[in-house]
Amino acid sequence: MNWLYALLLGYLVGSIPFGLLLSLAAGKGDVRKIGSGNIGATNVLRTGSKWLAAATLVLDLGKGWLPVFIAWRLFPEAVPFAAGGAVFGHCFPVWLKFRGGKGVATNAGVSFGLAWPIGLAYALVWVGMLALTRISSLAGMSAVIAAVLAAALLDYVSFVAVLGLIALLVIWLHRANIRRLLNGTEPRIGSEK
Repeated sequence: MNWLYALLLGYLVGSIPFGLLLSLAAGKGDVRKIGSGNIGATNVLRTGSKWLAAATLVLDLGKGWLPVFIAWRLFPEAVPFAAGGAVFGHCFPVWLKFRGGKGVATNAGVSFGLAWPIGLAYALVWVGMLALTRISSLAGMSAVIAAVLAAALLDYVSFVAVLGLIALLVIWLHRANIRRLLNGTEPRIGSEK
């Protein structure tokens, strides 16, 4: 049953909607009613508050890392279930009728929790692509793919499957972004739209 406990732990921690809670607490309103309607840091940035977006990013990273950290200590054989549960919880939180974020920051925390070299690869690709393109969706999708490749190349083979499933989920959640990327209409960080 440890796999179920790990999955539930990940899901419950991952489903905490920090972006929404912080935006409401700061008087910025319901972040789901602006921009993309997501609860992640990129959409929180559209409230005009860089501090709120940064806090959301850090907390979303933390909610990916924490359940993996706990699972390592309580049921190490079930760590991948905690990892998958955390990202799934962020993307489909029961508290918000299963409409959450796209999982990029939470998966960064998961990657660091699984093994710091995977997390480092994730962070370098994410930040590097964001610096080069200023397109959040492209940076996020590149990072999730980098985590899978890093796990495979660095011999963390027991994490390849869960990171691969997470990557497929994150990319699927970015399908509208992919269409805009192909059309050349995907907004860049700092642009008006």
